[in-house]
Amino acid sequence: MSRPPAEPPRPASASVASPTPVLDTIDLAVLRLLRRRPRAPLADVATALGIHERTVARRLDRLTATGRIRFTAVLIHDFLGGSLIAELAVRCAPGRLHDTALALARRSDTHSVEVATGTPEVFVEMAVPDQRHLLNVVDGSIARMDGVTGVHSQVVLRLLLTANDWAPFDDEPTELRRAVSEGRPLPEPIAVDELDEQLVALLQADARMSMTRLARELRVGESTARRRMARLMGSHILHLRLEAEPELLGFPVEARFRLAAAPEERSAVLRALGREPAVRHLVLTTGTHSLLGYSSHRTLEELDAFTTRAFRDAGSAVETALLMRSYKRVGRMAA
Repeated sequence: MSRPPAEPPRPASASVASPTPVLDTIDLAVLRLLRRRPRAPLADVATALGIHERTVARRLDRLTATGRIRFTAVLIHDFLGGSLIAELAVRCAPGRLHDTALALARRSDTHSVEVATGTPEVFVEMAVPDQRHLLNVVDGSIARMDGVTGVHSQVVLRLLLTANDWAPFDDEPTELRRAVSEGRPLPEPIAVDELDEQLVALLQADARMSMTRLARELRVGESTARRRMARLMGSHILHLRLEAEPELLGFPVEARFRLAAAPEERSAVLRALGREPAVRHLVLTTGTHSLLGYSSHRTLEELDAFTTRAFRDAGSAVETALLMRSYKRVGRMAA
């Protein structure tokens, strides 16, 4: 009987308390598998990678203890409707970029906050109930912040790809990515009830919570809990995630791009972007530059190759910027 391979020596800097864990090939293999299957039993992970289950558990405990890697669940409200998802570009006075980004990240209604190369702007994604509230935000609380000189707003009309669809190391694309790349309509959203929301809340606290415990906490049978989860995940409304900064997974170069595609060109552009594994977020918005997306790459050379290939037919109607810092992701302050 063959024995699992021994663990390679750990770098001295990779302590459990380290805020920036150093990942080796085994760490990356574990994270990549769990990123696609967050609830996979550790025994299955160990078997797939040819290592001991205790090794998997030890590695995972060390990595999650840093706070830079965690398991969570997200209910994608973009698919559910009921609110507006707004994309804001907040223009800042010289020297006020960092303070403004930090203040915006601390707001409870912001979903993501980042700064990129180009004009001194903070890019914000937030959810608002309706147009009236958006006006109050754009012309009120944010416009009146110290250091803010202007606010440009767009509303998301359609969410196409999310971080769940970004997996450049996977052989097969997700169903959503396949639909976008083939020009097919996305799955219709489903209605959720109070039990669904309770299930998601439990998974947000611990995405790997056992089905037995989930059923007990929900006070339903295990088959009911399992059926509810399968229904939510099958509709793409519920995303179970192993959250990790792209940099930790070997993709330190992140870009933000906007395109002004004519209506007759939009379908072809979307299909081309859907075929690009580097794209990790893609939405259709209001405004001239109505396609907004993000991509992650190993090097600047890969980013250059991506832009040359993906935007070949877009001409001068493309704006790209390199992300310099993320202050908030998925509603959570970045480390």
